[in-house]
Amino acid sequence: MTSSSARGGLAYGVAAYLIWGAFPLYWPLLEPSGPVEILAHRVLWSVLVMLALVALTRRTAQLRALAADRRTRSLLALAALTITSNWAMYIYGVNSGRVVETSLGYFINPLVTVLMGVVVLRERLRPAQWAALGVGGLAVVVLTVDYGRPPWIALVLAFSFGTYGLAKKAAGVEPVESLTFETLLIAPFAAVFLLALTLRGDGTAFDHGLDHALLLPTTGLVTAIPLILFGAAAVRVSMVNLGLLQYLAPVLQFLLGLTVFDETMTTGRWIGFTLVWAALVIFTLEALRHHRRALQVSAEASLAV
Repeated sequence: MTSSSARGGLAYGVAAYLIWGAFPLYWPLLEPSGPVEILAHRVLWSVLVMLALVALTRRTAQLRALAADRRTRSLLALAALTITSNWAMYIYGVNSGRVVETSLGYFINPLVTVLMGVVVLRERLRPAQWAALGVGGLAVVVLTVDYGRPPWIALVLAFSFGTYGLAKKAAGVEPVESLTFETLLIAPFAAVFLLALTLRGDGTAFDHGLDHALLLPTTGLVTAIPLILFGAAAVRVSMVNLGLLQYLAPVLQFLLGLTVFDETMTTGRWIGFTLVWAALVIFTLEALRHHRRALQVSAEASLAV
């Protein structure tokens, strides 16, 4: 891979995560639509965008092959359910003034993914990974005490996205076809909900001016664009660099919560978040060391042949 290709991949990755990180600025623009109505619009407009993308990239045959495989369909049905839960909780969290807590969900997501690997895939962890999980667990306890409740929004975001990742990994399908199929599964429910909302006179799409009506279709674009950028990055940069980039989104969300949305950070919350960041430092440094050791062993083995 050339250095220019790697630099281009890094730029694509940064752009994708910056867009995801800026989502707290976008979802409030869709009010007075409620979280579920926004979610339904996101699903419907996303499926239209993804179908257009499939047609433009001539991936129709791949989509049909995916739909014909029973195991893949089952895994992507699980993925569709979990990503819908994730989208719904994120929109609710942002539009209810809990941007900082949504950022926590994506900070702890790497730790939750590792934990799910142990529980579901029976993977064995290295000592430093156990240490990172322990510190992360302590952070959740501290935040539970401070909030007076478990940080449900963060936990649902982390576990739903972790489950989504596991289902996608097991399915082994390209992201464009996968998301297209997932939104196709959810779209009928979204359409029925919006129709019922309109018939009851509770829909907001056409009752709050042309700007609001035109803004709702952009939910499909903000779903597809970062996914395309991420896909372009994934084939151009290493998984190590891609893993490090994932922290951009929650960092930006956290900063937006503090500055733009003026959310309160008590001493207990600062302690909890600091523990989470410490766990991520342990986790990331250990992953980098393990990656370097694996490269060294591989190089020594190739020289010995």
